[in-house]
Amino acid sequence: MAGHSKFKNIMHRKGAQDKKRSAMFSKLSREITVAAKMGLPDPDMNPRLRAAINAAKAQSMPKDNIQRAIDKASKGEGDNYEEIRYEGFGPAGVSLIIEALTDNRNRTATNVRTAVSKNGGNLGTAGSVSHGFDRLGLISYPASAGDAEKVFEAALEAGAEDVTSSEDGHEIWTAQGDLHEVAKALEPVLGESEGAKLAWRPQTVVAVGADDAGTLFKLLDALDDDDDVQTVWGNYEIPDDVMEKLG
Repeated sequence: MAGHSKFKNIMHRKGAQDKKRSAMFSKLSREITVAAKMGLPDPDMNPRLRAAINAAKAQSMPKDNIQRAIDKASKGEGDNYEEIRYEGFGPAGVSLIIEALTDNRNRTATNVRTAVSKNGGNLGTAGSVSHGFDRLGLISYPASAGDAEKVFEAALEAGAEDVTSSEDGHEIWTAQGDLHEVAKALEPVLGESEGAKLAWRPQTVVAVGADDAGTLFKLLDALDDDDDVQTVWGNYEIPDDVMEKLG
């Protein structure tokens, strides 16, 4: 559930993430359950639930798992999760925003603080780094959805604010309140997205060198391993030559 950096900067972690498929399914199930509890258990009437289901489908999560998560919410079963945001700094002074869904605030705070401090970073107070990010909607599509021109035109027509395309996929940015409207408008043209959620986009990025990049990825992996952590956003960028050194 990696956050912001260019797609290619996080692709090296995909192999490790594939091995943690069950953990990823657990996080996706948690988001589906929370979304269904907060609104109607019908994805056509609940934009957040629809986005959560699309994200689960993009990760090849079995339909039975998706339905089970929805049923759990509609029956009032399962734990009650609260959304918590942590802010802090990683190696090379990069800013990190860590979003979690937890049923135990103390456990999550301890685990997140430990993961950050053991890997060259430290947590700050609320608002310590978020002022350097813009809160926007983010809709993700694979490269197979179309070329950059097609996606740009579709996004413009749908009311998006910005598009970033690379060989790995497309990031379509919207105003915070327009996320689900734009996502719905894009579906007839580009198909179902891989994800549609509120995101933190950095106003400036920090280029991270080889030494710090290795530690940064260890930190991101440690956070990924925490069941409570849903998404990590950062203002880091890993130059191509550094990625090549890291293999």
